[in-house]
Amino acid sequence: MVSSIVRLIRLASLVICAIVVASFAIFAFEQTKTASKHQTEAITGGSSQSSSSGASRKTSAHESSVHKTIDEVAQKLTSPFAGVVSSSSEWVTRGVKLALALLVYGLGVGFLARALRMV
Repeated sequence: MVSSIVRLIRLASLVICAIVVASFAIFAFEQTKTASKHQTEAITGGSSQSSSSGASRKTSAHESSVHKTIDEVAQKLTSPFAGVVSSSSEWVTRGVKLALALLVYGLGVGFLARALRMV
């Protein structure tokens, strides 16, 4: 009985960590893609101010349902850590939430599973 609970806890920990990491990876990919477009426009003489709002609207409109689901679940999982971070940088906010989620859900829940296995 205990071993099945331990396996379930470990699986939940892995799934939660995978969701949070996937959400951060998608965020990082989108940010670098948008930054690349801004640099290209700046070099070619285009206005990056007007195109940045258009690019973000296009990105939001084309998000897949899987992407939205991953972001929503990751947001709910990292919401307990929202009060810890007070930065204007989205990179810092998401990075700290990712680190805390991996510590709590990965390391902490993994430790709990190992402790239960010994019982």
